[in-house]
Amino acid sequence: MPRAKGGFKTRRRHKKLLKLAKGYWGQRKNVYRRAKETVERALVYAYRDRRQKKRDFRRLWQIRINAAVRPYGLNYSKFMGGLKKAGVDLNRKVLAYLAVTEPETFAKLVEVAKAQWQ
Repeated sequence: MPRAKGGFKTRRRHKKLLKLAKGYWGQRKNVYRRAKETVERALVYAYRDRRQKKRDFRRLWQIRINAAVRPYGLNYSKFMGGLKKAGVDLNRKVLAYLAVTEPETFAKLVEVAKAQWQ
């Protein structure tokens, strides 16, 4: 029986991977073995960082909210606890947006949270 090298399928698989490596530097873009190593690592980073991005944004929102409530004599945890007790159901993304773009509205929310602590 003749040996089957699988030329067509192999070439198609290699081309697909080299297409993913487009824009890389040196052998990483045109040598299959180097490109495969680089693309696999890139996909691992992409998977990991899609999850890490969510964490990073949540931390950013917490920092912004904390900075916005400090002038009113509250800290982040008391503010969030006060909102929870008051039944205000806004997420951190919206609160951070309000703190930056609509200070008047945010000040009213701070008063609502403050009322729960007194």
